[in-house]
Amino acid sequence: MDSRVSELFGGCCRPAGGGAGAALRGRGGAAPGGGGSSKAKKKNGRSRGGKANNPPYLPPEVSSDGRRKYPSVKQLKLVNPSQYRFEHLVTQMKWRLQEGRGEAVYQIGVEDNGLLVGLSEEEMRASLKTLRRMAEKVGADITVLREREVDYDSDVPRKITEVLVRKVPDNQQFLDLRVAVLGNVDSGKSTLLGVLTQGELDNGRGRARLNLFRHLHEIQSGRTSSISFEILGFNSKGEVVNYSDSRTAEEICESSSKMITFIDLAGHHKYLKTTIFGLTSYCPDFAMLVVSANTGIAGTTREHLGLAMALKVPFFIVISKVDLCSKATVERTVKQLERILKQPGCNKLPLLVNSDDDAVTAAQQFAQSPNITPIFTLSSVSGENLDLLKVFLNILPPLTNSKEQEELMQQLTEFQVDEIYTVPEVGTVVGGTLSSGICREGENLVVGPTDDGKFLRLKVCSIQRNRSACRVLRAGQAATLALGLFDRSLLRKGMVMVSPEMNPTICSVFEAEIVLLFHATTFRKGFQVTVHVGNVRQTAVVEKIHGKDKLRTGEKAVVCFRFIKHPEYLKIGAKLLFREGVTKGIGHVTDLQAITTKENGLEESLGPGQLSF
Repeated sequence: MDSRVSELFGGCCRPAGGGAGAALRGRGGAAPGGGGSSKAKKKNGRSRGGKANNPPYLPPEVSSDGRRKYPSVKQLKLVNPSQYRFEHLVTQMKWRLQEGRGEAVYQIGVEDNGLLVGLSEEEMRASLKTLRRMAEKVGADITVLREREVDYDSDVPRKITEVLVRKVPDNQQFLDLRVAVLGNVDSGKSTLLGVLTQGELDNGRGRARLNLFRHLHEIQSGRTSSISFEILGFNSKGEVVNYSDSRTAEEICESSSKMITFIDLAGHHKYLKTTIFGLTSYCPDFAMLVVSANTGIAGTTREHLGLAMALKVPFFIVISKVDLCSKATVERTVKQLERILKQPGCNKLPLLVNSDDDAVTAAQQFAQSPNITPIFTLSSVSGENLDLLKVFLNILPPLTNSKEQEELMQQLTEFQVDEIYTVPEVGTVVGGTLSSGICREGENLVVGPTDDGKFLRLKVCSIQRNRSACRVLRAGQAATLALGLFDRSLLRKGMVMVSPEMNPTICSVFEAEIVLLFHATTFRKGFQVTVHVGNVRQTAVVEKIHGKDKLRTGEKAVVCFRFIKHPEYLKIGAKLLFREGVTKGIGHVTDLQAITTKENGLEESLGPGQLSF
């Protein structure tokens, strides 16, 4: 890549997120009707933008694994468009916002072939004015992310500008991203979340984390042992919306166009099963690995890093407590992380974030390429570089577009039960994630499987999302559902609530193609492991290893497992992770030995309101 492009966009691959390479181009899908491209004018036999054979280009819009690879509609500038042209541009913006699930990034002053042309001050001002009018027309706000001057054969300075367009929140339809927080015990995970969500810096003794703890022993020990959720909102102008100014959760949801839901997981090794459950069950979009600057990579840090990679959760790294260390100690921790990330097992490209420009580039690159790993160095006490993390989270785009979500919403309803509560005057409440379909208040579903393999009828009385009332739940969203007087003792974690038309398949015996990550000796028939598949967590015994008598570390095989307690609802292709002590393995489900209707005893009744299905 040309050195000038590296200087313009942080020195790493390219600003992703909708792609670079258009005078005005968005993060999102192709707009209907194409896009009125502009051809580069020639000057003295050379292409605009400078030297022949070495023009400053932004690279083509390509993703190594196909993520967020969308074609772009391109225009050079937006100076006084005709009414017809303006309406056409508004239609394109609507499409972009729909594809980007309410967000789009526009780059002004770049040719449709990626040539960095730039606009004069007057042209840029007029183009931004037109873009603002377009945003108002579709109910959105614009925020200038960054401006850069470009080399050009002209006496007039020329700039390119990158602009974030975001929809104003409407009826709770904000963009929601889930970020799992990983890291060793005492690395500062809960304190960092407390500072981000409460809007106040820590006092150095853990004051910021007190509101995050759920149990008395967590407050006493200062260690997280359960899974808790915290929210950080951004409004349509990119401003932080959190609990400061005495806001409630409902007010944060109403004011936010984008919501980051942090899943605070345990760092201590004895709570590893809870951490794995949080990663497999809550389906995080991203993971944030917190490393203490003064201790470096210690304890469960490597293990958490391995879990994120095994489950293919994109992760970024935050080095905390830099106020406690010398600059040399922080640099040593950074180099230690870079060395591990570059190893063949990880094969990541670390990107150290030191400025707002780096944060913008990192957010866009991170969603585009699975190999980019941003690294932040910050302090929850002094607030150093905390704003860079907020800039990154504000711009971070979703991994799925609206088309993929629409396809999920058209499927039958399936809700994973991850948590169960009893709330006074409300009754039984379940928390979890809607995997597919749409769930509405008053909807009739069936829940199961029970210990004897049955599914029971129930009714969804009310829905809460991010601690505020919600009437409709869409695929991919997490929420709590009130079930009224339904008997809590009939429920357990790992169940699913599905549409009665689904006819769900359950099994006690299944096959999976696995890779044994580590075992001290040999892995053979009769070995018992704890299996994690989505929200399912149960001990299973190895019934058979196809084609082999035993497995050693690093070997692959198709293995037949049998749950030892009760049947579970599984899907072919689901990611699987198993462990027992130091033994660990990953894989995916390849076959199910389904329990038939007769074996399942679906005809039997359990009394009024609790009919088996």
